[in-house]
Amino acid sequence: MYSLDVNFLKDRPDYQSDELAKSSSRKPKPIGEKTPLLIGAAVGILPLVLVGGLWLFLQQQNGKLAEEQAEVTALLEASQAKEQEIGRLSQQINQVQQQTQALATVFNQIKPWSAMLQDIRERVPPGVQIQTITQTEEAPAAASSTPPTAESASTETRQVVKLEIDGTARNFDDVNYFLLSLARSPFFKREETQLVSAELVNNPAKLELPSNQNQSANQVKYELPKVVDYTIQTNLSDIPASELLRELDSKGAVGLVARIKQLQEQGVIQP
Repeated sequence: MYSLDVNFLKDRPDYQSDELAKSSSRKPKPIGEKTPLLIGAAVGILPLVLVGGLWLFLQQQNGKLAEEQAEVTALLEASQAKEQEIGRLSQQINQVQQQTQALATVFNQIKPWSAMLQDIRERVPPGVQIQTITQTEEAPAAASSTPPTAESASTETRQVVKLEIDGTARNFDDVNYFLLSLARSPFFKREETQLVSAELVNNPAKLELPSNQNQSANQVKYELPKVVDYTIQTNLSDIPASELLRELDSKGAVGLVARIKQLQEQGVIQP
């Protein structure tokens, strides 16, 4: 019924030695022998780990840089808006400064007639009388071919104000003295103060005798000495009023002097 399978080879010594050799060859190797394999695996995995870590680090840095870029962009837009506002305010300031400078220039060019007439009155010799003073304005002369300087460009735009003084004098010496005195005035141009005409004429004054004089006295003829009829022309000086404060103050132009001093204190007009 049952069959016996007996392997008598296992009982042979040579067979048993072969089996022992095979079993001994299948024993696990020591850990020291696997170290090169582990090192090789670690070397192969390490670059991947480094790349992954570097990628994560770069992603974090990109996120931070994106946030910083957004903040910088917002600041830049705000600064641009402020820059535009500053530019607009600068334009308004420049306009105000130009208007202020123009107003200061007007004040600096004013020479009150009261001050100039007082100056003329103080320079009239005893033997000279003034009959009329006429003011005329002329356009400035045409510009020359040479390029104008800043100072000449500002003076060329002004109207040339001329004065013509007519009157009589006892003699020619008094007329010459009056002419030289006017030429020394800071209100007039020395080189453009000149004598236009001077001639000896009959005295225009009339001699009136008392009504109670007798007939013989009425028959006596009285002849007044002749006088010199003169005409002097001059131009107003270009010297700014800020340089004539002492003369203007002494001639009674107190209001103009006070305004110019206030503009000097504010730095609008240079003292």
